[in-house]
This record gives sequence, C-alpha cells and structure tokens, in this order.
Amino acid sequence: MKGAWDFERDPLLALGRGDPRLFEEFVLLEAATFIGFFERLGADGAEAEDLTQDVFLRLYRAAPGYQPRDAFESYALRVARNAWIDAGRRRAARPNTGQEAPVEEFELEDERAPGPRSLEVVEESERARAALAHLSDGQRWVFELAVVHGRPYPEIAELLGIPIGTVKSRVFHAVRKLRELLGEPEDSGGAS
Repeated sequence: MKGAWDFERDPLLALGRGDPRLFEEFVLLEAATFIGFFERLGADGAEAEDLTQDVFLRLYRAAPGYQPRDAFESYALRVARNAWIDAGRRRAARPNTGQEAPVEEFELEDERAPGPRSLEVVEESERARAALAHLSDGQRWVFELAVVHGRPYPEIAELLGIPIGTVKSRVFHAVRKLRELLGEPEDSGGAS
C-alpha cells in the first residue's frame, strides 16, 4: 500500500471518532492499489473497480465497531479477500444463460499511436496477467500478498489462516509455475 497506515494513522479509528479526512485520504491513495489487486486476481477493469468500491464501503460500514487487532493494512487486505470470495460465490450462483456479454467499444484518450516501448509493456503486462490466471487461488493469494504487497510470511499465514510452511510452499510453487509459463529459466544455484 502507498500510505503508512499504522495505529496512529488508522483510517477506521479516525472515522470512528468522527473524523473522515484520513479515510478519504486512504480511499484516494489506495484505490489504484485495490483495483490492481483485483485485476491480478482475474477481474476485468469494471469488476475490479466495483470490488474496490465494495471494499471501501465495507470498511466504512465497519468503522463504528472497529477495534484493531493487527495492522490496518492486514485488515484492509482481509476485507478485500472476502469481497473477492463473495464475488466468486455470486458468479457461481448466477445461472449461465449461454449468451456472451456484449463487447464494449472504447477510444484511446490520446489519438497518437503508442510507441514500441509502451506496446512491449502492455504485452508483458498481459502475459503476466494471463500467467497469474493459471495459478491456483491459494498460490495467487500468497503470491499477491508476498511478492506484490511485500507482506511477511507470518502475517500472510495469519491473514489466510494457514500454516507458515504452506505459505512458503505456495510461494515457491507459484514462482516456479510463473517462470514456466513465462518461459524464464529456473535458478540453478539452488539457494534463494
């Protein structure tokens, strides 16, 4: 996350005291973080934005009774994880009509054609997103938390309710699978 959301700068504690400024700052600074989080889990742009709004709404509603037990960032990520799981349940419960969703047209804001460098970045980003989609949910969660968010393994274990050895194993297998999918050679040195 971009901000330092510790006990003294806990947006929900401030909101619970009647001061919405820190929560507003949190929303402005971290919206892109949550959108990226959901996109890496497989949501398209619109769904990622909806899920991000859902997270902020859940956090806002939790403020009156909120009592911090761990770091605010961990709490916020747990809320995001639950929003993702709930969305998956809703998708699974939705009847399949057999009709495809309409493809939306879009226009580039900048009429100039993107340069070769930006095309490379877009292509690499799409390759990485496609590779992440091939990971199991468990591997994707720990990879996201450990590698993208830089959370320590013990915190991930507590957040996900799994043993630390499972966290380490899932990160190892996620990285191995991503290297395989992206065509990157494995380290032959043995130690990491």
